Amino acid sequence: MIDYISGTISELTPTKVIVDNQGIGYCIEISLQTYARLENSREAKVFIHHHIQSSSDTEALYGFADKDERALFELLIGVSGIGVNTARMILSSFSADELRDAILSENINAIKSVKGIGLKSAQRLVLELKDKIVKGEGTSDASSALFSADRNAAADEASVALQTLGFNKPAVQKAIQQILKSNPTAKVEEIIKAALQMM
Repeated sequence: MIDYISGTISELTPTKVIVDNQGIGYCIEISLQTYARLENSREAKVFIHHHIQSSSDTEALYGFADKDERALFELLIGVSGIGVNTARMILSSFSADELRDAILSENINAIKSVKGIGLKSAQRLVLELKDKIVKGEGTSDASSALFSADRNAAADEASVALQTLGFNKPAVQKAIQQILKSNPTAKVEEIIKAALQMM
């Protein structure tokens, strides 16, 4: 399996890049997000998803500027009805963080604004991916760890504040878990406000 290809950019368009690696030119399909990252570069390191279409025996390389975008792409094509071209269109419309936020906040309107995504596809995408994203899937290991660390820091700070207000620790922790389950990206003040309404 190819993890990445690095080399000199010999051709770049908004939909593909040709990377010259030791005299071999690899033609790689890309999203607009990756294009924007490569636009002013002479050298590239592109993380690869090697897609093989078994029904037609065709294959293509899809490339991403970072592992984060590739991980999301692989989650997207796992959703029923979302093919590689639609997944690339989604990632051309949203950054990785914007897409995760849209899924976590169940922003169906934003998702269905992407060409080729109707209401049912947007709903299915949210339904199938929300829990996976909460668990840290669809991120590279490094960004997953950062996401988790940010979430834990917010939860710890909110917990201390609520206990200072006189609430007992078990009740506080139970409330915070419920809040983060429905809103994994909640900030400290949002956690505290929501917890105060629950307790």
